[in-house]
This record gives sequence, C-alpha cells and structure tokens, in this order.
Amino acid sequence: MPQFDPAVWVPQLIWLAITFGVLYLLMAKVALPRVSQVLEEREERIGESLHKADRLKSHAEQAVAAYEKTMADVRQKAVEEVRIAREQAAAEAAAQHAELSERLAQDIAAAEHRIHQARAAAIAGLRDVAITVAGTAVERLLGTGVEPAAVAAAVDSTMKEQTR
Repeated sequence: MPQFDPAVWVPQLIWLAITFGVLYLLMAKVALPRVSQVLEEREERIGESLHKADRLKSHAEQAVAAYEKTMADVRQKAVEEVRIAREQAAAEAAAQHAELSERLAQDIAAAEHRIHQARAAAIAGLRDVAITVAGTAVERLLGTGVEPAAVAAAVDSTMKEQTR
C-alpha cells in the first residue's frame, strides 16, 4: 500500500496541509458565517415569537379577567332581578289575597244577611201556620172555638222560648 511507504509521506503531508488549509478557509469564510447567520436569525425569530406569545398571553389574561368581571356583574344583576321579581310577586300575591279576603268577607256578610232574612221570613210564615194549626187543633180537640188573639199570644210566647 502506497500510503504506508515512507518515501511518499512528505508529499502526502503537503497535500494534507494544503487540503486542510483550503477546507479551513472555506469553512471559516463561507460555511460558518452562513450557519452563524442562520442561527442568529433563528434566535431572533424565537425571541420575537416569545415576545409575541407573552403579549398574546397578557391580552388573553386581560380578556379572561374582563370576562370573569362581566360574568360576575351579570350574575349579580340576575340575582337582583330575581329578588325584585320575587318581591313584586309576593306583593302582588298579598294584594290579591287581601282583595280576595275582602270579597269573601263581603260575600259571607251578604250570605249571612240573606240567611237571616230567610230565617225571619220562615219564622214569620211559620208563625201564621202555627196559629192556624194550633187554632184548628184546639177547636177539634175541645170542640169549641178559640179566640184567634189568644192562640196568637200562645204561639208567640212559645216561639220566643224556642228562639232563645
């Protein structure tokens, strides 16, 4: 193998140094600056993206805070409206209850008055019937006529005792 022959080592070392120098210059002047530029651009883009993400996060946090505040305000307003509606419903129910109670009291008073009048009319009609029946019964039992005034007085006293 020729590379192990010590007679060709010097030219191989010279070509190695020339090749190494050329590759070193190419890497130092062309490839590494491009790689460095790409890395710097990438770092700049990442920095901008992080800054933009921080701004968006801040905006999102503000939006969430505004949303939560709005929701709390809406809940409070809804609770207040429900409370007002309940109070209005209770007041309306109380007014209707009072009106109904008053109307029922009037109806009861009117019914009691009608009952009292009907009772008085029934008692008055009963008095006339009782006088007639008592007069007829006494006349048939005793066989003699009785004065209508005496029968009326007896019926009146009996009715007074019964109505007490």
